[in-house]
Amino acid sequence: MPAGMKPLEKFLKKQSTALTRAGGFDKAGGTGPSRRRASLSRVVPFFRETSPEGGQAREVFSPDSEDAPSWPSATGTGQVVPVPRSANGSGSSSSGPGGGGDDVRSPSLSSDEQSSEASLLTEGGGVGGVTGPLPTDTPDNLTLLVLDSVAAGRRHGLCTETLLDDFMLTHPIFLTADRFQQVLLQQFILESRPSEEREGQGEGPRMGGGGGGGATEGEELEVTGGGGVNRKQAVLNVAFRYLDTYRELLQEEGERSNSFPKELYLSALQELSRNPELVEDVLKLQRWTEILNCPADEEKESRKKQVRPLFRHFRRIDACLQPREAFRGSDEIFCRVYTPDHSYVTIRSRLSCRVGEILALVREKLQYSEEQPVLPGHLLLVAVTSAGEKAVFRPSDEAVFTTLGVNTHLFACEPAELDSLLPLPEEIHWSPGDSKLHDMSAEEVANQLVAFDWELFSCVHEVEFVCYVFHGEQSRWRPLNLELVLQRCSEVQHWVATEILQCQSLPKRVQLLRKFIKIAALCKQQQDLLSFLAVVLGLDNPAVNRLRLTWEGLPGKFRKQFQQFESTADPSRNHKSYRDLITGLRPPLIPFTPLLLKDLTFLHESCKTFHGELVNFEKMHKVAEMVRNIRRYRSSQLALDTETSPSHLQTKAYVRQLQVIDNQNLLFEMSCKLEPKDT
Repeated sequence: MPAGMKPLEKFLKKQSTALTRAGGFDKAGGTGPSRRRASLSRVVPFFRETSPEGGQAREVFSPDSEDAPSWPSATGTGQVVPVPRSANGSGSSSSGPGGGGDDVRSPSLSSDEQSSEASLLTEGGGVGGVTGPLPTDTPDNLTLLVLDSVAAGRRHGLCTETLLDDFMLTHPIFLTADRFQQVLLQQFILESRPSEEREGQGEGPRMGGGGGGGATEGEELEVTGGGGVNRKQAVLNVAFRYLDTYRELLQEEGERSNSFPKELYLSALQELSRNPELVEDVLKLQRWTEILNCPADEEKESRKKQVRPLFRHFRRIDACLQPREAFRGSDEIFCRVYTPDHSYVTIRSRLSCRVGEILALVREKLQYSEEQPVLPGHLLLVAVTSAGEKAVFRPSDEAVFTTLGVNTHLFACEPAELDSLLPLPEEIHWSPGDSKLHDMSAEEVANQLVAFDWELFSCVHEVEFVCYVFHGEQSRWRPLNLELVLQRCSEVQHWVATEILQCQSLPKRVQLLRKFIKIAALCKQQQDLLSFLAVVLGLDNPAVNRLRLTWEGLPGKFRKQFQQFESTADPSRNHKSYRDLITGLRPPLIPFTPLLLKDLTFLHESCKTFHGELVNFEKMHKVAEMVRNIRRYRSSQLALDTETSPSHLQTKAYVRQLQVIDNQNLLFEMSCKLEPKDT
């Protein structure tokens, strides 16, 4: 193999160390608070696995070099962004002049971008017209500061779009949806009362707490004057933005979320006689109550009739050919749950179902099974990988289906049977054979990969990225669709290795190698960096990497092209080659999602969210900037091929239901049989 393979090993090791800190299948088989992020540790299973023939890959961490670590120590001394104003309102920064702190840069920004972001963060505007990050303050006071800013923006024509977007995208990190809705309702009702009454109750006009500066007392009264229609309209504008941002997620919650626009609507309705300017807003609120109520019921009813396939776990050919739609917790799916003797029961369950409910359905099925004469006692739900690793779910765990690995299956067993659980026989054994890829063109396969990746990526709500990194299993909204994108990334990499290692003929293996390199080139050309890098990393699987005779048979043109692809995946200087590539692309494009999450994880773990009870809103601004990049990637619609010829549908079904081996030990065994060590 060319010497250029080595940087890939560094990239893989770096990904493993940075991302698998979230946890995966632990040695004890238990589940901790980070279980919701288990799927991320298996995005690229080879990240943690090195060739038995080779040594341990060197760890590379630095954003700017290959040797110095960029992750902060456990003491949390490093900061990704300048530390915001302290609780006493001072504007000091730990990384600014005289701050004495280390300046740990954001992993997603170049030096020029760092400079522009730093200038943005240090440009302190008055609260009434602030367009940059808010100062450090309590969650409730930050909400009031946003309302003050929106009210001032309406009054003076100031731009508050970035600030409002920052708050909407990140408020679930520091403020629950219930509390946020409550504050908005209180503010609207408060502004509806005479100022004398409010001041008598100690609720007079105010600007935000610790750190809010830049507005005089007269300006404060002008912005938050008692009962002003401008202030009430600011509350409604923020409410509309909230409802629009979280529309799909709120529809999923039904009556729980519909009560908020209803209460706000009734309060605004009472104000019409005194403030007829609110008539348009009242009509808008009425429409929102209908949107979050009636249509959702009809849509749920129609969705219940569908079988929602989650890749290979819930397979149906006709269903997989349908365009992918976003998954919701209420969607019903079919799932096989196995017993220790490898028999199984098929249950129908909600995607967000708790483990306890799944076990109750399994118990009910087993009760009427002729093969189960004795009803089992206490049952555990266990995820068993093809390598035999086990993870026991807690009864309170939710939406476990999307966290499963490519060839991971659910088992129900009694505690005494836990140690006896084994992977399914078809996951342990393999049979050689020719790949179906030989009969398919690289162009058609690449087109189908890009189309499916775009469907999956388009289904991910932008807030899922924030919830995935910042909340884990405590999140109100589960990142179901994002977890499926990560699963797909892992699946494509294993697919590449599986197809090559199952091929017994050396000439045909060389042909497959050429075809995969061509597929990677076509994916890159169509700006699908997810499948592009997944195929490149799949070709760099140690079990494929060691096939010396196969690689030597590759023409020089393809070998040189693959070396260029490897340089794109080179992790040195914080993945500079990849970042340079994606910076030069215009939407629509599909990014390498694991790296997006790595950047968000870096930002989260290297900078505190709270300083005591105060929220570091400058950190929230940086998070929102990353999410806006994701929004930009999807700002244009990708033109998808809609051909319906038999060969087209055959390729489409093949790409959407890949048959893979994800057991690295088994892949090495296959590799050694193809080319023994002494050859």
